[in-house]
This record gives sequence, structure tokens and C-alpha cells, in this order.
Amino acid sequence: MIKSLKKESVILTISNIKLTDRMLRIIRNTENEVKSSKNEVLRPEHLLLACFLENTGVLGEISLKCDIDIKSIRTSIDRMNVGLNQHLTSEFFNVPVSKEILTVMDLAVEYMKKYKQVYLNEGHILKALIKTNVAETFLTEEQKQIILTLGTNSRDMITHLGNYTFPETSSQITVRKINKNDFNNLYNFVEYNFSSEWLQTIKDAFLLIDPAIFIALDQNGEIVGFACFDVYKNKKCYFGPMGVSISKRINGIGYSLLHHCLKEMKEIGYEYAIIGGAGPIEFYEKTCKAVVIPST
Repeated sequence: MIKSLKKESVILTISNIKLTDRMLRIIRNTENEVKSSKNEVLRPEHLLLACFLENTGVLGEISLKCDIDIKSIRTSIDRMNVGLNQHLTSEFFNVPVSKEILTVMDLAVEYMKKYKQVYLNEGHILKALIKTNVAETFLTEEQKQIILTLGTNSRDMITHLGNYTFPETSSQITVRKINKNDFNNLYNFVEYNFSSEWLQTIKDAFLLIDPAIFIALDQNGEIVGFACFDVYKNKKCYFGPMGVSISKRINGIGYSLLHHCLKEMKEIGYEYAIIGGAGPIEFYEKTCKAVVIPST
């Protein structure tokens, strides 16, 4: 089942779908829940339960604010009947699954692709579970809304720069600060790959005297990624947006861009960096020890 594995960051690849470390733990815990329950077929409810048991990142915040009754969910799962015709297989799991879990996983992958992401994460899974009404029996409408708000949306994060030790970054790409002659190429790159909001941010940034934008160039001198700080709505200590072309991800480009920006932010004198609207939360947790800013 494991097609690709990197030591520095566990990457599980299934049919060109990569799983984050947290997602991998959730899948393993889901299988453990099946093995310890009276129901031998993996159902979406097992997956939901495994999400609640993962107390890291936004899932920890969700557990605190939703007050989930784990014992009640396990009891309900044990009472469920699954017909023999539902003993199906899924490349995500090593145990028999129900047809409902196939629907949930397919929808989660659709969400991942919709957001132009390459890692399947807990946010995609939570949204698929809620939208397929798996949680109707276990959760109130208020709890479902909390899960959608905290677990499936981009979140602001913060990282401390005061004692930060900057790692070596990839030497296979060139990362440098932009100059005024880069405007057209960067504009075209952002327009093709990302949102109109990010495009407007880049346009506004070039009106500044010295915009804090770094670009990554491949061996042919083509832009393959960019990252900024202090340019989004003139917010100071604010990192973002950052984007890498989808075909070039998982090559350390985002890692390099992020650290070039953070290094300059520290040199300016910033004690902290706010990472605005982080979608790949686990990337920032692992890359620069950022933490999600709790929701109020």
C-alpha cells in the first residue's frame, strides 16, 4: 500500500494521493477501532471517532469545544448491522469497508482537488463526514457547525522568531527577492495558478517602495513559487500569501520560500510571525513550529 516514504516527513501515497502524518495516524486509529469493536466492517462512524481521538492541531481544539461523547459513539457503532454485500475493499484501509466509507473518501478527495491541494488531510475528511450526514446521530447542529468552522477552514497561525534557528534550504532552486522587472512574470504566474484575491495582493504590493516578496526560480529561470510578508492589506508581521505551482510541490520549494521570509522578518526585528489563512496547517506546524491561533 505504501508507494512513497520520506524519512523527514512521512508521506503515504495512494493512487497519487498523499496523506499527511496526522491523516495517516487517523487511518491507523480507524482500523484499530474496527478491530476492537463488535462491527468487523469499517464504517464512516469509525473514521469520525478516530478524528475525535486525534488530539493534535485543530482536532484538539474541536474536542475541547464540542465535548464529544466517545463512549456513546462506540456503543452505537457496535449496534449497527452491516450486510455481507458491504464487505468491500479500499486502498486507504487494510480492513473490509462499507460502501458508505467509499463515498466519504471519494468526497474528501474531491475537496482536496477542489482546493488545489496535494495532501489529503483531516479537514477534507471532516467536511466529507459532515456533508454525507454521517454525524447526524452523534452530533448536534451546533457541534457540526463548530467542526466545520474550526476543522475545515483556513486558520491563522503564529510562530515565534526570537530563538528560531534557521535550517539550510534547497540548493536546487534559486530563491531571491523580487525587483520591479519581475512584475509581469509574477503577475502571470499568480493569475494562472491562484486566486484573484492573491493577484490583487501582488498588484498592491508592487506599489510599495520595497515589497517583501520572494520568488523561487527553476533551472530555466521560470517562476515556480512565491511568498510574501507585510503586503496583505498592509498588515505588519503577517506572512502570506505563499504559493507553489502544483506540479512542483513536495520539492522543498515552499520550505525554502517560507524560511527566506521568516529570516528577513526576524532581521527586521519581528518577535513573531502571523501566518495568515493557513490551509496546509500541518506543513507549518512541522516546518516552523507554528501553532493555530485559537478561535474565539
